[in-house]
Amino acid sequence: MHFELSDTAKEYQEKVLAFMDEHVYPAEEVYHRQMAESGNPNFHPPVLEELKAEAKKRGLWNLFHPHKDEAWGSPGLSNLDYAPLAEIMGRSPHLAPEAMNCNAPDTGNMEVLQLFGTEEHQEKYLKPLLAGEIASAFCMTEPAVASSDATNVELSMTADGDEYVLNGRKWFASNALHANCKVLIVMGKTNFEAETHRQQSMMVVPIDAPGITIVRGLPVFGYLDREGHAEILFEDVRVPKTALLAGEGDGFMISQARLGPGRIHHAMRSIGMAERALDLMIARAQSRTTFGQPVSTRSNIQDWIAEARIEIEATRLLVFKTAWLMDTVGNQKARIEIAAIKIKAPEMALKIIDRAIQVHGGGGVTDDFPLASFYAHQRTLRIADGPDEVHKRTLARVELRRMESETAARA
Repeated sequence: MHFELSDTAKEYQEKVLAFMDEHVYPAEEVYHRQMAESGNPNFHPPVLEELKAEAKKRGLWNLFHPHKDEAWGSPGLSNLDYAPLAEIMGRSPHLAPEAMNCNAPDTGNMEVLQLFGTEEHQEKYLKPLLAGEIASAFCMTEPAVASSDATNVELSMTADGDEYVLNGRKWFASNALHANCKVLIVMGKTNFEAETHRQQSMMVVPIDAPGITIVRGLPVFGYLDREGHAEILFEDVRVPKTALLAGEGDGFMISQARLGPGRIHHAMRSIGMAERALDLMIARAQSRTTFGQPVSTRSNIQDWIAEARIEIEATRLLVFKTAWLMDTVGNQKARIEIAAIKIKAPEMALKIIDRAIQVHGGGGVTDDFPLASFYAHQRTLRIADGPDEVHKRTLARVELRRMESETAARA
């Protein structure tokens, strides 16, 4: 693995940094004002569409997409090339990713539709998603079961002639309250009697299908995010059998294919939030005086700054290694590193954000600074896309098997 970024990554890094400085950061205040004036937590602010138009004009569109496609502006970057760009986007997580059409869960859903969707799915949903014209949601987590084990999902998908009938309840369907959300990718069970990992299937379901009820938007630490995290009730929702992605029983396989890239994207953005939190911590410590001296002269604050830099650099290297492995040997062989960064990145970011909040005093827990929101979303990330405990279990089992193999080889 080479530690220097490729020329392509450097080129796009400069472009993304310029876009952030010239358009995204200045738009943050406009964004918050437009949201407040609308009185609607799910309002789609005009400034976001302005940013999307500018990003397209600058060639900063669909940067996440690994397949080069001039029609959709995808440059075909590797995971390693994309890593520093996603990190930069993470510094303004409510605006930058969507402005460049690189926001979750749309990125994962686009990958699923590209890999497993039919021509009809791709024409009706993938193309408008790639164009940034619509949004999508991913329905997997359920309130009645421990969804950290995906085999627990209970939503039923019962075959009935040329249709499937869906019944069940999902929640934390992120993006389902987005003003432009048109389609859901839903995971459920088509066969409750099959082998454990072959019971699940995924289907493409229009959000306005009869029988779908958006019950509520779920707050995250008190924040009602613009895109929403919806609880959704499915009551005798009928979809044609062509709604099936891949085949019956392929749901678990699709979820693993989808979550690998998603987890590394989250980790990259976590580093960006940590970097911005560190910048804010330093600026605050230099601008405030306590007991006759700048806060930045206090030894504990200097320790926090130094430790933050070490933690960010160490986590970034682990993310880069993971991206490199995904590019060279594939997601499956990088599963240990993917699990490790999913644990490490939010844990690291939370620690730095928490200390930045402390340095800001009362201001740190308000919305005058982005820190409180950063903290809420990073804490949530320790649960989303698989909780820490599941990833630690994966790592521990690999280490235990390694030791057993080594012991047996020496015997």
